[in-house]
Amino acid sequence: MKDLSRLLNPRSIAFIGGNECAIAIRRTQELGFTGEIHAVHPKREELAGVVTLKSAEDLPDGIDAAFVAVKREPTVEVVRALARKGCGGAVIYAAGFAETGHTDLQMELLAAAAGMPLMGPNCYGFVNTLSRAALWPDETGLEPVPRGVALITQSGNIACNFTMMMRGLPVAAVYSIGNQVDVGMHDMVEALSADPRISAIGLHVEGLPDVPAFARAAMLARQRRVPIVVLKTGRSEQGAKVAMSHTSSLAGADKLYDALFERYGIARMTSVSAFAETLKFLHNGGPIADARLVSLSCSGGEAALVADMALEKKVSFPPFDAVTKPRVAATLNEYVAIDNPLDYHTFIWGQPEKLAATFTEVLRGGFDVAMVILDTPTHPRMKPDSWALTARAMAAAAKATGARAAVVASLSEGMPLSLAAELSEAGVAPMMGLDDALTAFECAAAIGRNWARTDTPPAMEPPVITGSGARILSEHEAKQLLNRHGLPVPDGMVCPAEKATAAAESLGYPVTLKISSTAIAHKTEAGGVALNLRTASEVENAAQRLGRLAPELLVERMVTGAVAELIIGLTSDPQFGLALTVGAGGILTELLQDSATLILPASREEITRALRRLKVWRLVEGYRGKSGDADAALRAVEAVAAFAAANRGLIEELDVNPLLVLKDGAIAVDALLKMRTP
Repeated sequence: MKDLSRLLNPRSIAFIGGNECAIAIRRTQELGFTGEIHAVHPKREELAGVVTLKSAEDLPDGIDAAFVAVKREPTVEVVRALARKGCGGAVIYAAGFAETGHTDLQMELLAAAAGMPLMGPNCYGFVNTLSRAALWPDETGLEPVPRGVALITQSGNIACNFTMMMRGLPVAAVYSIGNQVDVGMHDMVEALSADPRISAIGLHVEGLPDVPAFARAAMLARQRRVPIVVLKTGRSEQGAKVAMSHTSSLAGADKLYDALFERYGIARMTSVSAFAETLKFLHNGGPIADARLVSLSCSGGEAALVADMALEKKVSFPPFDAVTKPRVAATLNEYVAIDNPLDYHTFIWGQPEKLAATFTEVLRGGFDVAMVILDTPTHPRMKPDSWALTARAMAAAAKATGARAAVVASLSEGMPLSLAAELSEAGVAPMMGLDDALTAFECAAAIGRNWARTDTPPAMEPPVITGSGARILSEHEAKQLLNRHGLPVPDGMVCPAEKATAAAESLGYPVTLKISSTAIAHKTEAGGVALNLRTASEVENAAQRLGRLAPELLVERMVTGAVAELIIGLTSDPQFGLALTVGAGGILTELLQDSATLILPASREEITRALRRLKVWRLVEGYRGKSGDADAALRAVEAVAAFAAANRGLIEELDVNPLLVLKDGAIAVDALLKMRTP
């Protein structure tokens, strides 16, 4: 782990450059920084009131942090001078390095640092309100907070946007890390998750240059119980192209990022507003055990709306139990139906004692989160007083019960910032936007369930490529290799077309015939498969037809009685190494898009969870009176994983499709394997 303590929490800072440094000095002064500030410029007498030195060589030894905002060519020499003087780390503002193809210059910069931590190049730097330091050449709306979330991004402009948020989210620090020549996303996660003043970490990720290192950092954060929320770009083809050109980082395979995030309990967002709201909810109490919600509002329309919105998310509104229901009813009149979501009507509006009594009984109901839907007027001609009474009643109920609570404005403008600060101080999450709030609850529960797991995720292995001469193996050859690692396959043999009948007689009917040719990977599309052949004449006729496509045929015992068809696949990725995919198999694989991906190695628990996420798994567990052998299906997937481990670095891709799950057992009836020779 890099020691970033001096860089991120400096007691002395050197600003080297011109106008950008003058701005950064002013921002640092505005935050109330009490340490030493040094300025360097060869011609100017002062920067933001700080008398300048002429060269970095003139700085005293042992400066904690430096903000370097000079052109790219002299940046290298400045960094070399800072390293000689024992500087604790430097932010490199200049662009024009690897992101524009000048990789050699970027490597020269790294060499000049000689182990001194470098943030950037091509980055805006950071604002850390905890240390009241702003190595930051622009406006910022951040104010010092004693505890809050940390936001890390590769994009300078997105970092700027994060400093301007007005959503009642306590932001302790914002970091723009640019090209990550030295200090990477994983270094920041490791350092920040060790700081007790950081309640949650938000990441905007374009690409991760070192996935195993990030995995180790994510595991540390998980062990330290610091939740992480990520906004990952590159899901679309267009987004991936932008990420490639922006900070010279690979967007990678998006599903593998999902697998990485799921493994370590990282919540992935697709919108900036949901990103902010999820971080806010996590700041105000951390993850939750599950997403069993209760909703309160004085409107039947709002109750129906939130119930409908929940259908698209992994949250629920369970009914009140037999103890809670009469207690809630006793606080209201006979006209109120006690349901969840609860429309408590307006009979108690503006009456804080009655509101608090109802809310308290609801919050005693054992729900994971209690939310009151409340849009408070922010229009200057309207008075928010009676709405604020409702919010404060919710805060009083939360204090009385210790239950997790949120006040949710259906629109972001329905939450005054002053009220948001008051609620947050009371431990109640002030949520802006009903849909984003439900997303936040869903993601907080996902993190909570991940943290509650007793199994430890396997350590990620760095990608390895060995061997040479990648080739597609014949189906029979692939099956025999897989069978040696425990994957059941049908009895079969390869023979010339004219001997297919004799092979069928030897195996026993019914049989299936397939062309055996490495030149034709997809045999069904080529018309190279004949199924369920029950007589010698059927085999002879099929063999004559298939013999025109290939001289040799694979003859196998026909497998019948499948309850479900699965696909098991392996793919090799330059960043993630080997990945395992399971999903709905057969001819509908691409159409159904019902799959889950895991990074290898994977534990039995991870494989089991992946299988249970599949829609097709319902057929295996039991549907309309039929069920399959779930244990056999699991063992088949584990056999493929064992094959992958034994041939690490050699496999390019594998499709076992379909794996037929039977009432008793599971058997792979087709396999396509491409791998290199050791």
